[in-house]
Amino acid sequence: MNAIEQLKQKPILIGGIIAGTFVSVGLLAWGISQSMPVKSQPATQTAPQPSKQIVALGRLEPAGGIVKLSAPLALDGDRVKELRAEEGSKIRAGQIIAVLDSVDRLQATLIHERQQVAVAQSKLAQIKAGAKSGEIAAQQATISRTQIQLEGDKSAQQEAIGRIKAQWEGDRAAQLETIGRIKAQWEGDRAAQSATIGKFQVELSNARSELNRYQQLATQGAISQSLLDSKKLAVSSFEQQLREAEAIRTRIENTSSKQLKEAQTVLARIQSTNRKQLQEAEVILVKIQGTGKGQIVEAQANLIRIAEIRPVDIQAVQAEVKSAIAAQNRAQTELERAYIRTPTAGEILKINTRMGEKVTDKGIVDLAQTEATIVVAEVYQTDIDRVKLGQKATITSQAFSGELSGVVDRIGLQVNRQNVFSDRPGENLDRRIIEVKIKLDSNDSKRVSSLTNLQVQATIHK
Repeated sequence: MNAIEQLKQKPILIGGIIAGTFVSVGLLAWGISQSMPVKSQPATQTAPQPSKQIVALGRLEPAGGIVKLSAPLALDGDRVKELRAEEGSKIRAGQIIAVLDSVDRLQATLIHERQQVAVAQSKLAQIKAGAKSGEIAAQQATISRTQIQLEGDKSAQQEAIGRIKAQWEGDRAAQLETIGRIKAQWEGDRAAQSATIGKFQVELSNARSELNRYQQLATQGAISQSLLDSKKLAVSSFEQQLREAEAIRTRIENTSSKQLKEAQTVLARIQSTNRKQLQEAEVILVKIQGTGKGQIVEAQANLIRIAEIRPVDIQAVQAEVKSAIAAQNRAQTELERAYIRTPTAGEILKINTRMGEKVTDKGIVDLAQTEATIVVAEVYQTDIDRVKLGQKATITSQAFSGELSGVVDRIGLQVNRQNVFSDRPGENLDRRIIEVKIKLDSNDSKRVSSLTNLQVQATIHK
């Protein structure tokens, strides 16, 4: 090869060497970049464009809310004997929709109290009428045998008083022991449940702290999404356990308080009954006490008393009549509680307790006034400042055709956790929202009156 040919080939050789060098450097740089951790670059911030409408998920709800109709506290846990309504039934205010199983017992109590009123009223009529001639003669005969019967009656009555006192003390001591046992059990259950709640609160606080830390790590790409999800699940689990523990403590308070009140009522009844019996026995003892002339004088005084109509006797029996009537009215009120009536007119949405079933915390029926339906829209807290009263809104759903129209009627005052979800993959299930109530137009409200709790999409227009 001559010198001229070598000079011609030299630029080509140099260019190849330079090109190969650039390729090698490029490959080396690419390999280094792949082996190093990638740092997330902040996205370019652009000024957000204000939207002319706000879109939020929501649910349909009766304007007056849903009423859970249940048994009164005194009959809590009773069974349903009769059910006089079906789902979808239109109910008027004060209508009986259910009868509890205790109705027969309460009716028997009312009949007994009515009989007591009749007895007291008959006694009052007898006192006002005065004594009969035959009763006067009988009392005169009683005077003659008073001396013979005196000692025997006195001894027998003293024994009766002793028995009443002994029975009184025994019943009172037993009931006081029952009350003490209920209080001790109450305090023990409450302390144990409070300790459980405290433990769950600590665990929940720790879980939330750990979740916050893992969320920061997840932002930096240091942990996997599955590990972060497990921490979120742990927080939800502790929150559920805490709510259940608090509900158990509430039930303990309610049940123990009810048991204590019932035991105290029984104690008061024991006191009243035995005191009355003792007073009656002591009055009888006073009447039969005395001997000789004193007994004859007392018998003669009784004869005079029988023949005389005294205002004090009438007043005493009138008091008995009033007491019997009060007891009758109380029995009537308790009987009325066994008939479950609707507080307002409305429609039965759901029956929670059927015939023969015990009434639970769910109540007997769900009642609502479905003539007016509203939409409870869950607006994200970042959008709430753009929502105003009177703004127009349109409502859509796959459950009905077309759109519903309404206006913003009320804006909530509290930030809550989102309850309505679109069930889309990757959706944030922990958003904070404010409930906005949208009043539907009259015709649109009637269209969806039977779709309570239906998930809808609300669009609020500026």
